[in-house]
Amino acid sequence: MTLYERFARSAARHPHATALRVEGCSVTYRELETLAAVLARRVLDAHGGRPGAVGLLASRGVLAYAGYLAILRLGAAVVPIGPAFPAARVLALCDGAGVGPVLLDREGEARRAAIEAGGRAVVGPEALEAPGSSAASGPSASSGSSAFSGSSRGGRPGGAAGPYPASPDDIAYVLFTSGSTGVPKGVPIPHRNLDAYLEWNIAWYEAGPGCRFSQTFALTFDPSVFDMFVAWGSGAALVVPGEGDLLAPADYVDREGITHWFSVPSIVSMARRLDALPPGSMPSLRWSLFAGEPLTFEQARAWADAAPNSVVENLYGPTELTVTCTRHRLPADRERWAVTENGTVPIGRVHDHLEAVLLDEDGRPASEGELCVRGVQRFPGYLDPQCDDGRFVAFDGVRGTVREGAGPPAGDHWYRTGDRVAALDGGVLVHLGRIDDQVKVRGYRMEPGEIEAVLRRHPGVLDAVVVAVPDDDGEVDLLAAYTGGPVPRGELAALAREALPAYMVPSDFVGVGELPVNLNGKTDRKALAALLAARGRG
Repeated sequence: MTLYERFARSAARHPHATALRVEGCSVTYRELETLAAVLARRVLDAHGGRPGAVGLLASRGVLAYAGYLAILRLGAAVVPIGPAFPAARVLALCDGAGVGPVLLDREGEARRAAIEAGGRAVVGPEALEAPGSSAASGPSASSGSSAFSGSSRGGRPGGAAGPYPASPDDIAYVLFTSGSTGVPKGVPIPHRNLDAYLEWNIAWYEAGPGCRFSQTFALTFDPSVFDMFVAWGSGAALVVPGEGDLLAPADYVDREGITHWFSVPSIVSMARRLDALPPGSMPSLRWSLFAGEPLTFEQARAWADAAPNSVVENLYGPTELTVTCTRHRLPADRERWAVTENGTVPIGRVHDHLEAVLLDEDGRPASEGELCVRGVQRFPGYLDPQCDDGRFVAFDGVRGTVREGAGPPAGDHWYRTGDRVAALDGGVLVHLGRIDDQVKVRGYRMEPGEIEAVLRRHPGVLDAVVVAVPDDDGEVDLLAAYTGGPVPRGELAALAREALPAYMVPSDFVGVGELPVNLNGKTDRKALAALLAARGRG
């Protein structure tokens, strides 16, 4: 079943139930379906046919969610793009994903001129404000299933805007992860990958009419897919927090009657610093889920105190494995909580419909090593086949062999997560860090190399290295060290802001005489991080 079919089934069963609450408004399933039909027609007309992929340049408002469904209604792939992304990055992502038209809201209007200059049609917020806007005249047959591509797939611009069928192998959405070469990597996720995942989660979390799901994630972050389609696939409501609500999550949860919470753990730390997470303050919560970065036991205890009726689970999964692929439930009895050396909650066990193995540096199974996963949630390979090089492994049960070279991986290949994981007694997994230099900051996964590539564009910079350094509150800051210069800090910050999303801009830029190296002559990132951390404390 495709994502849109899941929504449409709930709309048919629960037309008058609340599907979306955002910006102070409640939207029923029937109303949201109507809005999606209106926007689908506008996209169809603007493009002159059915597009293969549509950019969604919108923040978390009515248009963003109706637009997401409108794109799926056309049988096209959704390509979420941050409205605050620099114009150059917006265009690069559109090119990389083969985007045809772009749907944008008022926040995305700042990028309209650049998008149109690139030859792409734009459907703006006026699409829902035009006189005579109404639902499409009804479903119509399509000539066939929709293969993912950047070209038009026919259709009738003046006719009904779907719903058009999509096959399980068609791409539902494309997200971009940070690339070490300075170019983001496009991750396409087919509908097939989401089918078993959503069925399993809807049942596991007892989702259904009357449930109210939080939506703390940006649409460019794949846990948002969990929130939307576990809710909409079960007849539940998606409740989007307003500006400032995440600073006081207990108030938001209590006011909106949230039953299912999902966020990055850093929200817990932020709320605690603001004294906004008092014990017993979230009695309505039944489920509390965390993912995107390590969850500490201290954070888990604070949240459990505030939500005494809630089950707390820690989830894990890279974008390439479709949102999450492991989970660990914390027992109600805290005496039974596991003890880990790094103080983080285990990531748990891999979902039953997936397979996992830990491989050591020699490619042999081990109790501690790189987590490799295969199964129905594994993506088919990056949009750019060159990015597949070295990311998959063939494992014969005795030893794994890294697959070198470009080209799509075979169905039985395992995806190398790049995460170092250990197995506790009973097979419960604990995340120990990254095998490579990739880092996560506030839930966003990124390659420091992408940031470094941008900084090296400055004529005064000879070399640059970006590291993640914990601050006094346990959060992570990105710091950049560079040789050459001296270069005014403002120039480097401006250069980064022009090319990168805000969460990838380092908080400080430090000129150094030379970068520390290890015995192999490679840059010693750990030593550099310690040096920069000591400098900050000095």
